[in-house]
Amino acid sequence: MAVQYTAVFPLPFSASRLLAAFVLILSIFLTLSLVQCTTDSSDVLALQVLYTSLNSPSVLTNWKGNGGDPCGESWKGVACEGSAVVSIDVSGLGLNGTMGYLLSDLLSLRKFDLSGNGIHDTIPYQLPPNLTSLNLASNNFSGNLPYSIASMVSLSYLNVSRNWLTQSIGDIFGTLACLATLDLSFNNFSGDLPNSFISLSNISSLYLQNNQLTGSLNVFSGLPLTTLNVANNHLSGWIPRELISIRTFIYDGNSFDNGPAPPPPPSTAPPSGRSHNNRSHRQGSHSPSGSQSSSSDKELSAGAIVGIVLGAVFLVALALLALYFCIWKNRTKVSGARSSAGSLPVSTNNMNTEMHEQRVKSVAAVTDLTPPPAEKLVIERVAKSGSLKKIKSPITATSYTVASLQTATNSFSQEFLIGEGSLGRVYRAEFANGKIMAVKKIDNAALSLQEEDNFLEAVSNMSRLRHPNIVTLAGYCAEHGQRLLVYEYVGNGSLHDMLHFADDSSKNLTWNARVRVALGTARALEYLHEVCLPSVVHRNFKSANILLDDELNPHLSDCGLAALTPNTERQVSTQMVGAFGYSAPEFALSGIYTVKSDVYSFGVVMLELLTGRKPLDR
Repeated sequence: MAVQYTAVFPLPFSASRLLAAFVLILSIFLTLSLVQCTTDSSDVLALQVLYTSLNSPSVLTNWKGNGGDPCGESWKGVACEGSAVVSIDVSGLGLNGTMGYLLSDLLSLRKFDLSGNGIHDTIPYQLPPNLTSLNLASNNFSGNLPYSIASMVSLSYLNVSRNWLTQSIGDIFGTLACLATLDLSFNNFSGDLPNSFISLSNISSLYLQNNQLTGSLNVFSGLPLTTLNVANNHLSGWIPRELISIRTFIYDGNSFDNGPAPPPPPSTAPPSGRSHNNRSHRQGSHSPSGSQSSSSDKELSAGAIVGIVLGAVFLVALALLALYFCIWKNRTKVSGARSSAGSLPVSTNNMNTEMHEQRVKSVAAVTDLTPPPAEKLVIERVAKSGSLKKIKSPITATSYTVASLQTATNSFSQEFLIGEGSLGRVYRAEFANGKIMAVKKIDNAALSLQEEDNFLEAVSNMSRLRHPNIVTLAGYCAEHGQRLLVYEYVGNGSLHDMLHFADDSSKNLTWNARVRVALGTARALEYLHEVCLPSVVHRNFKSANILLDDELNPHLSDCGLAALTPNTERQVSTQMVGAFGYSAPEFALSGIYTVKSDVYSFGVVMLELLTGRKPLDR
């Protein structure tokens, strides 16, 4: 029997090997499963902060404030691919609280939907950078749109409707070529429409109704819109003719001039890029008769094409000939210069010196923001001299009369005086409609730009600085030899006064308030240095120029005034006295101010904010 047993069951060793192999396979499978379900640590931390900021609601099942595995434990509304969180949809759950501060760590997140809740406070400055869809509609958000949206180049859907967003819509759409749907309706946005709307080359649906927007609709002229709703705003001017062909166009509740815009001058080519086949829309439908248009188009098409082709060939040939002539002429000049020049290194050094001086001057002065593609700089050649002169860009700020500002400030009386700087005094202005503004009356003796054209160019540049943490230039006055700037009024004093002269203990800045001030001023400086192209240098960054509103949000003032400041020894010494303790060492030595000098001053303000002590406090 033993022999038969051994012959029939010779498997003890093989069975153990089979069991070991099974255990090994099982462990490998479990390990792979754990690897697949373990969420990326940065995504976990970001969701934990979001959950805590939303007051840890029980409706978010499986969510945790500490630990947890969103992908492996199926957190409510969270979808993953592998270990990365790619979608968060927690809409309509009655959530409240805020959005937290680590959302920018969700690098793989593509869809983010928090709509239909009661989330409040401002929209975080840092959002998930690679989103394709962001829906924050029907909440209680305040403040303005964060400028980090400008870097979300993959965004195709953005909805922030039915909130309490205010101020002007920022110029943040220049890089959002993928954006197809934008809904900013039912907020309190004010000001003109941003020029960067022109860059929305893929936009089809745009909702701006029920805001406080002003200005014209010209920025929409070349967009491929199928739906446009601008009802119930304060828009004015003519309705561009090309908007009439939009399938759904709602514009009632504004102050538009009657009828469509007048035809362009004969020398102006008609705008292109939108089909005029579909002419049905809800409000103000205009259907120009065109019964013979198709036949006439067919008759003209052949001749037009031949003419265009021949004209294009002729122009190209002419351009090539001119280019060849210029190259030949330049080579002749260069060869002649080489034969007659005494010393090439000396001329090179002179050229480098001139370029350096020009670069310093351009950095020290305020310059235009990068214009949208449709607003190229117009340049004309001055006769005889051959020099180039740039035509002024349009001014978006309101023009005031001296008489109206005198009335609003009681003839600039002492009782309306609220501050004084190196360029002049600042007065509180109370207008008849109840609007309160701040008027800076510039001392003409402090100006380097005495010509009105130069002053107006600086005003144009300053009026286009749009950021929630920068005091907005709302208007100006340039008549009877007077130069005045009208700003929005920020009525809670400056950071300098709050830190050093606040007697009321209720006005003491809490730690959270100081963090908010630090973040806001950093964002303002980042906007001037990084968003504006070329960079705008402040040149007078100090706590006295950081104004605080009723909620202790910071607003950086005097942005762009560097263009009105002469580069003379008198002015340099005056600024050094005014900003003593904040100025960078290289400015004290050379009088040259750059963006790095601004950053140095920012660091001094941060120390002042942290310690509560003045820069020169012994």
